[in-house]
Amino acid sequence: MTIAFKINGQSTSVDVDPMMPLLWVVRDELKLKGTKYGCGKAACGACSLHVDNNLVRSCSYPVKYAEGKEVTTIEGLSSDENQLHPIHQAWMDENVPQCGYCQTGFMMAGAKLIEEITKPSTDDIKGNISNICRCGTHPRIIKAIKRAASIKQGVQTP
Repeated sequence: MTIAFKINGQSTSVDVDPMMPLLWVVRDELKLKGTKYGCGKAACGACSLHVDNNLVRSCSYPVKYAEGKEVTTIEGLSSDENQLHPIHQAWMDENVPQCGYCQTGFMMAGAKLIEEITKPSTDDIKGNISNICRCGTHPRIIKAIKRAASIKQGVQTP
């Protein structure tokens, strides 16, 4: 079955089993490797991406539901490496990653959060992002999301 949608602003179509998880379409068919496979049960959030501006755990999201929609991966958050998305910049500024495996999922969740809550508190972040990091980088992740919100608002951060 051919399924057409946009990914990172570009129209595309794939001829795959409509029940194939969107994660595998993104990684294996479209060769965008930023979105990661974690648990395969939509529990850890490593596979998070945006579909029509909603946060989705792509390991359990059949590609047929992406038909006609806009999918954004970590590669599509910014269109130019010279003009990073605030979440990209904050992640580098705060030196967040340790092993890095879960980071793209956290970044997609953080990008969505700062769209909804312009100045998130620690409780907002803890209450709205349920991704898992086995390395324990949560304190740096929280700091980076707050920094990203400040960058987005044009506020200088030390």
